[in-house]
Amino acid sequence: MNQQFDLVVIGAGSGGYAAARTARDLGASVALVDRGPLGGLCILRGCMPSKTLIATGDAAHEIRAARELGVHAGEPAIDFPAVMKRKREIIAGFAEYRIAGIETFPLFRGEASFESPHRLRVGNDVLEGKAFVIATGSEIAPPVVPGLAETGYIDSDAALDLAAPPRSLVVLGGGYVGSELSQFFARIGTAVTIVIRSGQLLSGEDADIGQGLTKYFREEGIAVHTGAQVTRVSRRADGQKVVHYQQDGTEHTVAADEIFYTLGRVPAVAGLGLEAAGVPYHAVSGIPIDDTLRTAQPHIFAVGDVTGRFLLVHVAIQQGETAARNAIRLTHERADYRLSKTHTIFTDPQVAVAGESEKELLASATPYLVASMPFDDHGKAIAIGKTKGFVKMMASPDDGRILGAAILGPDASDLIHEMIVAIHFRATVFDFVKIPHLHPTMAEILTYPAEELVEKITAARPLAVAR
Repeated sequence: MNQQFDLVVIGAGSGGYAAARTARDLGASVALVDRGPLGGLCILRGCMPSKTLIATGDAAHEIRAARELGVHAGEPAIDFPAVMKRKREIIAGFAEYRIAGIETFPLFRGEASFESPHRLRVGNDVLEGKAFVIATGSEIAPPVVPGLAETGYIDSDAALDLAAPPRSLVVLGGGYVGSELSQFFARIGTAVTIVIRSGQLLSGEDADIGQGLTKYFREEGIAVHTGAQVTRVSRRADGQKVVHYQQDGTEHTVAADEIFYTLGRVPAVAGLGLEAAGVPYHAVSGIPIDDTLRTAQPHIFAVGDVTGRFLLVHVAIQQGETAARNAIRLTHERADYRLSKTHTIFTDPQVAVAGESEKELLASATPYLVASMPFDDHGKAIAIGKTKGFVKMMASPDDGRILGAAILGPDASDLIHEMIVAIHFRATVFDFVKIPHLHPTMAEILTYPAEELVEKITAARPLAVAR
């Protein structure tokens, strides 16, 4: 049966749902297409279930660390079935709420495939659209390590839904998924070894962030083997899974009950029939788009993970809203990517970044000044026993405009929002130091690098920055 809509959105996750709601608010007729299960990656297999589990690991760690504050509670006991039951109940509630919103649209369940630039088949239904938004997200990258598929492994989907934690675990990959869940498993009693090719965890972050986190992981008892090139995986006669890797020209092995494969995600483009739609794509880098979210076809837009650009929920939502406005109004509004790289990683200590990193500023040859402040020199952090990490701020040497900030430390995911607001409003360090900060608070630590930058800029250019 053929049905016509102003906009057809393929994928009902964060980006697709945002696009559908925005278009409907503009008076358009909108159809949602999703192969299921409904709810989206963030709710079902990403952000929310992982953070629910991480909360358990953090609680266990807090109990162990309480002795430093004079509280002796003994070794915590982990009721893993209860942990997973709580996770399932919480996620079911989140999914139920999202599904209720999705079902307010005409919903077509099944695999979607373009038959032409304006026709999409979903099972027996053919949807004709004036415009389309592709928001199919991403999926776990297939294993490329020789012997891994034959030996067996868990990926992030499986790691979030285990019946019991493994006694020992080798983690392949040190990105945000590998780092977050490695620490969770270690804190509930699993012996964890991380094997990574780079010289630090979180290789995409600035060196001081990644090296600092690597140091803290090792201090916590998590083995981190850096500079390790995995060559193959095998299984021993006793059932242990063995990872073989080269390090400093020497062959090494590490064995464990289970292997956790965390080496990335790829855009979900297979089966969409993009050739019939006249939309070019790449299996690894996704669907190319311009700054208005348009593909090579001006009426077909793509948002979120499927574009391969910024695999972040807040970016997908912004893109979805922008794409919908452009699709319905036939405008050319550009997505604002100034803060698109803003992100947080829920390790302990947490990582949070807003604006440009030092690595990016150096790569673009952008002049900048940087100042930092360690938590172990901050009064409130010392008082509550949260002294790992630091904050840093980067600013233009010309006018003091804040270019970026990064935090490795306690509550970084919350503290960073002060910097997000400052960068959004193009604040300078001179603006920032005028903002009152309560004492003693953790947020107060951000004033110290700002004050140092004011001093540096004023000393170098006293007339230019006099206020």
